[in-house]
Amino acid sequence: MEIQIAQTDQDILKCWKVIHELRPHLEEASFLDLIREMMLEGYQLVFIEGDNGYAVAAIGFRYLQFTYNGKHFYIDDLSTLPEARGKGYGGALLDHVFDLARQKGYGVVTLDSGHQRFDAHRLYLNKGFTIASHHFSKMV
Repeated sequence: MEIQIAQTDQDILKCWKVIHELRPHLEEASFLDLIREMMLEGYQLVFIEGDNGYAVAAIGFRYLQFTYNGKHFYIDDLSTLPEARGKGYGGALLDHVFDLARQKGYGVVTLDSGHQRFDAHRLYLNKGFTIASHHFSKMV
């Protein structure tokens, strides 16, 4: 299982289907521009390619610094196609981010997860995450 960094437009587009699985509100026509803009803000996209030449799993993350936990890696997106789940891809991508965080001297990796994503929560808890807070949002 080879973990690849999405750097080219072609790499980013390989991740469309797996990211869309997690973020169905996104539109394919604007996906590349969105990811490119996010990359200018520090977002990184990493993926595992399947036999069909497209990503079967992907993780998007960035480096942040907050007053409450200092410098940390924040995982925006982690998704595996339904037919590829249970094969260790999500865990491998998380381990990759953990290794990057250690290499850069960051002590924390964080993420938010929808309350209904029980399978994802099981993975996060098995990987050592703790439920540290509730995330609130308000549409304005």
